[in-house]
Amino acid sequence: MTDWSKGAAWMGGEIIPIAEAKIHVMDWGLTRSDITYDVVPVKDGAFFRLPDYLDRFEASMASMRLAPGVTREALRAALHEMVAKTGLRDAYCSMTAARGVPLIHGSRDPRNCGNHLYAWVVPYVHVVKPDVLDRGAKLWIAKSVRRIPEDSVNPRAKNYHWGDMTAALFEALDEGYDTVALLDHQGNVTEGPGFNVFCVSGGRVITSDHGVLHGVTRKTVLDMCAEIGLPTEMRPLPLEEMMGSDEVFLSTSGGGVAPMVEVAGRIFGNGRPGPVSERLHELYWEWTKRAENREDIAYAA
Repeated sequence: MTDWSKGAAWMGGEIIPIAEAKIHVMDWGLTRSDITYDVVPVKDGAFFRLPDYLDRFEASMASMRLAPGVTREALRAALHEMVAKTGLRDAYCSMTAARGVPLIHGSRDPRNCGNHLYAWVVPYVHVVKPDVLDRGAKLWIAKSVRRIPEDSVNPRAKNYHWGDMTAALFEALDEGYDTVALLDHQGNVTEGPGFNVFCVSGGRVITSDHGVLHGVTRKTVLDMCAEIGLPTEMRPLPLEEMMGSDEVFLSTSGGGVAPMVEVAGRIFGNGRPGPVSERLHELYWEWTKRAENREDIAYAA
């Protein structure tokens, strides 16, 4: 009997156990990272802000000229059916569009590839685990590598170009840190593997406006700030300014708002999350429970 609690995939119109999901070894999604994806969280049996994630996924596919031939409603139905099959009420649900295998052998023309779409779901993933947040999360700033320039790879289309991210993660882990953020070539803070970066300075919440994915959780943070009357700024964020700020936190679909207590050797808030970071962290989980942000999944009885 299949144990669906480990996750599932939707491929070719069928739902299969996650361990059986495969793509072709010649798929350009694999060989060239010619792929875009998005991840929507499932909390307490409902998708959180699913229309926003679908909007961004569609925009990413359009920007990369990927046309897998699956309508928005068909994809939405597939995601619902797939998650319901697993019974997972807290989950990490990915939708992916890949360039595919060249339909003409040896072709180097991307128009000759068979674009395709697939999805998968696994139990909920925390980018920064709760026990790490409890003891105080530490963020490294990469020194050996800079973020891929946005005029080389568009960061607003979520992608698998993680060469810079992976190198930076090794550096952070070697230094004893939990995760890492990267700078651009002008010394501005961009993003990290799976998250956007914010700082709080003089009562203002600041985040980069370039070189970053316009994350749905980033959008949620900005919306929450508007709700509680916190002014926000989206602009270049020099490292020196962030290091001199009052608080630093991350935003991610895998865990919401994650306060940082140390950044590259500087201790923030005497080693405890700051009041703004803590308030937004708690408010994010409240937002996941609001009816207007939820799309309930019809699980089997």
